[in-house]
Amino acid sequence: MANNNGIVFFLFFSFLLIAGAFSDAPPSTPVDPSTACNATLDPKFCKTVLPGRGSENLHDYGRFSLAKSLSNAKKFLNLVNRYLASRSSLSPTAVMALQDCQLLSTLNIDFLTSAAATLNYTDSLLDPQAERIQTLLSALLTNQQTCSDGLQVTASAWKIENGLAVPMSNSTKFYGMSLALFKKAWVPKKKNKSRKGHTPSRVPHRRALLFHEAEVGRGGELPLSMSHPNRQLFERWSGRKLLQATDTVPVNDIVLVNQDGSGNYTNITDAVNNAPNDLDGTTGYYLIYVAAGVYQEYVVITKHKKYLMMIGDGINQTVVTGNHNFVDGWTTFNSSTFAVVGQGFVAINMTFQNTAGPAKHQAVAVRNGADLSTFYLCSFDGYQDTLYTHSMRQFYRECDIYGTVDYIFGNAAVVFQNCNVYSRLPMSGQSNTITAQGRTDPNQNTGTSMQSCRFLAADDLASGDGTTKTYLGRPWKLYSRTVIMQSFMDSLIQPVGWLPWNDSFALDTLYYAEYGNTGPGSSTADRVTWPGYHVIGSTDAANFTANNFILADNWLPQAGVPFDSGLL
Repeated sequence: MANNNGIVFFLFFSFLLIAGAFSDAPPSTPVDPSTACNATLDPKFCKTVLPGRGSENLHDYGRFSLAKSLSNAKKFLNLVNRYLASRSSLSPTAVMALQDCQLLSTLNIDFLTSAAATLNYTDSLLDPQAERIQTLLSALLTNQQTCSDGLQVTASAWKIENGLAVPMSNSTKFYGMSLALFKKAWVPKKKNKSRKGHTPSRVPHRRALLFHEAEVGRGGELPLSMSHPNRQLFERWSGRKLLQATDTVPVNDIVLVNQDGSGNYTNITDAVNNAPNDLDGTTGYYLIYVAAGVYQEYVVITKHKKYLMMIGDGINQTVVTGNHNFVDGWTTFNSSTFAVVGQGFVAINMTFQNTAGPAKHQAVAVRNGADLSTFYLCSFDGYQDTLYTHSMRQFYRECDIYGTVDYIFGNAAVVFQNCNVYSRLPMSGQSNTITAQGRTDPNQNTGTSMQSCRFLAADDLASGDGTTKTYLGRPWKLYSRTVIMQSFMDSLIQPVGWLPWNDSFALDTLYYAEYGNTGPGSSTADRVTWPGYHVIGSTDAANFTANNFILADNWLPQAGVPFDSGLL
């Protein structure tokens, strides 16, 4: 035993020396593929993929990996399409799961093509560029995992899932390898480390042309600026006067949705479908004003509908509602009442509902996979799986979120600020779990950050018999990451704080952290003792602020919503 221990120690020490030398080598220095593969989660797979000449550097390997991943993504999409070609022999649920995979695979091809278009022509990236590419490559893994999850829980699709199991696994390995090599070769060194000591000052960005407070509904400000001919039309439609100020959020066109027929459209879907494609944000938002009413429709903001801004008449005034759910045959991904993929989406003063109820299990109100997306002064109303923060970079401010089981879930890089998080009364015997974060790879820049929020009991839970237990979250995937800071937790939060998913799964690989919280449920004295749980200080908490975690200062000002850049 003593000799074996000595050998193990020698090998481990040698690995540290090699890894240390490798980490200090510049990305332009030629390295052996075996050495490059040490940066990945599956070095054995990586070595079977990378060329073995030994004259390539990390940038070369990164580009080669992207090309192989793109080729693999196209093959996987072709395989999915072949299954869909025989849909007549499949159940409706199996077809829906395959259609989810089809959409997600198409997005992956887009992301890989975009990443390659950037990386094939440069050996260095600025912080915002590196963050964008890491976001795209992180989303590859999320999309592939979502495809797999949808097929696995669909009993009628088990044969398909069986046939796709190896291709899905290979795709995950390719995407993980590409992400790891990108991070090693292109992400600035400081991005590989905790941003120690970086605590930006509070920057409450506000953009002007604000509604009069009495006309907003919640006493807040609705940031919107327009120097546009349709401003007068907007004021006539909305019945609200706007105040002009120096800073503006540009709007290139405005349309009205009103069920009484007085506007351009009577439903939201038509307004979205007729919006221009592929706006780049430089000419301003395409504004869809949705008048008060209950809109029973399933809205999808597709990938080509970029930089749409949707403004309603207020929470519980402009309501988008549906009831698709898992029990009735919908995949979780496709059960959403409102789904967003188009980059730069902004929603203000609206309610999004899924009314399926707790007995129908997974029933999503909003699924968001839109990069640089924002929800402000909105309400998300559901039970299980209410808000699906699926992927990319997202921000929520002064929103109300209602639910029971895993009701804020997904694998976006997402920040919530000043939101009210209401746990409802679940089915008998159920516990409430607020978050279920789905990070599957430690190189993903994803996670859920909740700052200055309030964790409260909804009326039905508050008036219940007091037996329902409510937890801050549980680890849906292996590297689940959630940070709650500077927030108020009422007494509904259990003293242990967090709940396991399944026995010891992910307890040493997750990252759950709390910082500076208040209220009767905030004490960390009796919290879980998992290796992955931490009570952190301001230095570590600063890593999860809006600017550090999602580079908010670079894009949120354009949306015109207020936000705090750093710790309070």
